[in-house]
Amino acid sequence: MNDGGFRNPALTVDGVVLVHRPGPGGGRDPHVLLIERGGEPFAGRWALPGGFVDYGEDPDRAVAREVAEETGLEDVPWRQFHVFGDPDRDPRGHTVSVVYVGELVGELPPVTGADDATRARWFAIDALPPLAFDHDRILGRIVAGLGLR
Repeated sequence: MNDGGFRNPALTVDGVVLVHRPGPGGGRDPHVLLIERGGEPFAGRWALPGGFVDYGEDPDRAVAREVAEETGLEDVPWRQFHVFGDPDRDPRGHTVSVVYVGELVGELPPVTGADDATRARWFAIDALPPLAFDHDRILGRIVAGLGLR
């Protein structure tokens, strides 16, 4: 097949899992699930779980697969949030990420780092570590959009 000389960005998905725990005075205490990256780029940095969409795979299935592979968390009610496609967002090359949000209520489910994630851990939304890629920007838009601060 002739590709016409076009260069195409790679398609990725990022899963933002939020757990809304009851907070002091009846308020919310939102936490987000992050993984510690085991490989480059950004090895050792915290990031949203996610990865590349396989050829022939629907992005809606890819986000569920990636989050389950990296954290062990399954059965998250996903909804598409936004697409992020800045050509400089990934040092490996131009990637476009479909970002999904899954919201849960109650206690923090157990998670375990696996696949290319060294660790998986819940963080309070107002106490995040430095993040890889453009994940701080992604979380900032979600926090603002959902009125979490």
